[in-house]
Amino acid sequence: MKNEFMEITISTQGFSDMHDLSSHIREFLSRINAKSGLLTVIVPGSTAGITTIEFEPGLRRDFPELMEKLIPRQRYHHDSTWGDGNGFSHLRASLLGPSLSVPVKNGTPVLGTWQQVVLVDFDNRPRARRVVFHYMGE
Repeated sequence: MKNEFMEITISTQGFSDMHDLSSHIREFLSRINAKSGLLTVIVPGSTAGITTIEFEPGLRRDFPELMEKLIPRQRYHHDSTWGDGNGFSHLRASLLGPSLSVPVKNGTPVLGTWQQVVLVDFDNRPRARRVVFHYMGE
């Protein structure tokens, strides 16, 4: 039974900046010679999230527009507490969630043809985001 970790850092711009993690996932699974198991991807922190999407230009524009409609950039109670103006970032990240688990079969993540695992940074400034990959299985 394998129990493997890999951590990477991705420079982000905030404001729903989206990054495709596919190449990092393939590299990790190949490096550890994964067969069948479960891959978990997590971004530690409370202003970014992990999800799946078709990582294409239209959806890369649609997604931030949807977030703006659901949770607009405006003043929230959190902003009164810390004065950092990123209350919307915390709300958006909590809606998305910080992690995702994906089954792995024959060394390949079980995803749809047009489905990629992505990091979305919602903060109101650039960040260096840690992303952790954890694999358990054969």
